[in-house]
Amino acid sequence: MTTAKTWLRERSELGVSAVLVVLGVVVLVDAVRIHTDFAQRGPVGPRAVPIVVGTALLVVAVLLARDVLRGGRGEAEGGEDVDLAAPADFRTVLLLCGAFLANAALIGVVGFPISGAVLFWGAAYALGSRHFVRDPLIAAGLSVATFLVFNNLLGVPLPGGPLMGVL
Repeated sequence: MTTAKTWLRERSELGVSAVLVVLGVVVLVDAVRIHTDFAQRGPVGPRAVPIVVGTALLVVAVLLARDVLRGGRGEAEGGEDVDLAAPADFRTVLLLCGAFLANAALIGVVGFPISGAVLFWGAAYALGSRHFVRDPLIAAGLSVATFLVFNNLLGVPLPGGPLMGVL
């Protein structure tokens, strides 16, 4: 039993390979279930990209497992300019999660331009920017530009909220 644990511990990258296999299978199963009658706009339907991504995940999983089983090892974290002994910054992670959840909660109520601005400003704040005039203005501009690109240029309808008549 100890040798099996040691063998697995020395080849922990196989866990990453297993996760990639699961993700690849999930993506492929979901891709096959996509109905094409509502979104077909040419010879390449909505299934094409998910099938390519799912297949690529499976190929990478197999290649990684083969490399690990042949003795390949992942390179240890060099750390570059990161202090590996420092604890994780959970405040930043929680603030980013809060900004994302606020976006998810607000998008249906106030639309993407406003909820996206909350997301972009919240991310900037969480990552350390404290320009309380500049950051919301940049966030609003970026959010409106993103809305216009997706909604008007790419044809991906996003909820406009109260700004729907303005934009």
